[in-house]
Amino acid sequence: MMQNIITVDGPSGVGKGTLSLQLAKKLGWHFLDSGAIYRAVALFAEKKGVDLEDEAVVASLAEALPLRFEVVESMLHIYLAEEDVTLQIRDEKTGNKASIVAKQPKVRAALLQRQRDFAQAPGLIADGRDMGTVVFPEAQLKLFLTATAQERAKRRYKQLLESGICANIEQILSEVEARDERDRTRSSAPLIAADDAIIIDTSELGVDEVFTLAWNAVTERFL
Repeated sequence: MMQNIITVDGPSGVGKGTLSLQLAKKLGWHFLDSGAIYRAVALFAEKKGVDLEDEAVVASLAEALPLRFEVVESMLHIYLAEEDVTLQIRDEKTGNKASIVAKQPKVRAALLQRQRDFAQAPGLIADGRDMGTVVFPEAQLKLFLTATAQERAKRRYKQLLESGICANIEQILSEVEARDERDRTRSSAPLIAADDAIIIDTSELGVDEVFTLAWNAVTERFL
């Protein structure tokens, strides 16, 4: 029996994670943060002293990645070999390294079934970049969030400042644009909206407004 699946795709900084967690909590469904998996692979490779461009070795690490998720009080915690690496994998440096390993076909192949195994009853919210196109092309509802690079850089800049981290908005914008280019042009599972995806531009929308648009689509399809 096919599981209920909603995919939420899009580039970094568009609000995918926030929306996905909201939907998972509201519906009581499971949650997959695929970006966290790729970030964990990059972090694990770095801890092992592995060259991120060594595709075969990184793929072998991905296959045996000692990773687990746990949602605590509506916040996703990521454990790598039982170490809570939630904060480590969210920094810009790890995000940029994740986009390097994510472009490698062998790494993506190694993680494909692992991601699909998250689809369990009563349903799954899958957050990523190729959830609706590659990992779960059979999903009953596909959402694709987008926003301008400038707006996403501003959001990241504000987030870093609120966390007490010094940041340069021009550098952040440059990194956002570079990551977008890598994601869009990679040969394996490039960042594109599925043909049947509902596209939501979050550039000028608040969190509640984005959720309302998404929830309207959910109720039309499932409720």
